[in-house]
Amino acid sequence: MAIIDKIRSPINKELKDFEPYFKNSLKSDVPLLGTILNYIYRTKGKQLRPMFVFLSARLHGEINENSQLAACSVELLHTATLVHDDVVDESYERRGFFSVKALWRNKLAVLVGDYILAKGLLLTLEKKCYSFLHLTSRAVEDMSEGEILQMKKSRKLDIDDETYFEIIRKKTASLIATSMAIGTASVTDDEALVEKMYRIGQNAGIAFQIKDDIFDYQEKGIIGKPTGNDIKEKKITLPLLHVLKNSDAGEKRRILRLIKRKNKNSATVRELVNLVVEKGGIEYATQKMQEFKDKAVNALKEFPESEARESLIELMNYITTRKK
Repeated sequence: MAIIDKIRSPINKELKDFEPYFKNSLKSDVPLLGTILNYIYRTKGKQLRPMFVFLSARLHGEINENSQLAACSVELLHTATLVHDDVVDESYERRGFFSVKALWRNKLAVLVGDYILAKGLLLTLEKKCYSFLHLTSRAVEDMSEGEILQMKKSRKLDIDDETYFEIIRKKTASLIATSMAIGTASVTDDEALVEKMYRIGQNAGIAFQIKDDIFDYQEKGIIGKPTGNDIKEKKITLPLLHVLKNSDAGEKRRILRLIKRKNKNSATVRELVNLVVEKGGIEYATQKMQEFKDKAVNALKEFPESEARESLIELMNYITTRKK
């Protein structure tokens, strides 16, 4: 049995029921919008966040209709942010397919992202699940702030560890944290418990993003070469940040000058990727990723042993060992 199938086993029925629920939420009577939404559904990913929702719900109670609503609202929010991210990052590919931006251009992509976001918020309002609305709205606020902070730092190239972790906590970790919190909120009114699960998800989400940042400097894909996309976008992530911190003033100025002026040059990108590998940037980032993952796992182990707890722990191991 594949590891992801093992993780899903305690919530197989709920995930199967989720598919038509989510698909139905991505519909519109406007023909063009309906076409785009259907394309988005057909090119969806692994749906890790609904897994976090359902496993968190199962950890603390019985999964119910509100748990399905919680999973759908989180996945709609995640989907909307991906559509918007491709506009911000000028990305023409998503999960091996053309992005919405690539096929329908920026204006439609922005409007479609807005529509999906609104659908998620309306679903929670219609069911009067106001605690869900609070959690998802906080995630939207955090993700927006994180993206804007990253854009600002990409222009000035003056990032440090504290700022890096603030960016990924807001931009990526907030949604995994919300997934665990909202799943818990679907089965209990215990606000302290919901907040504890949020913090666990936050640590897991930080580990998840560090893993993504490491990928940019590792061999992957058909061509077997690092993409160096973060360098091309002038994003200084943890592996490169480690190198900068451990370089003398002259070398640091040279690296920053290369990122600022020659970040699109393939030879320069290769040089910087090799420098990160040689100077231990990947090892340092891997160590930090493991620390945050361990914090999340150790906090989960405070709960009674159960299938759901073990699957959540395995899911956290999976997101830090995945190959893509």
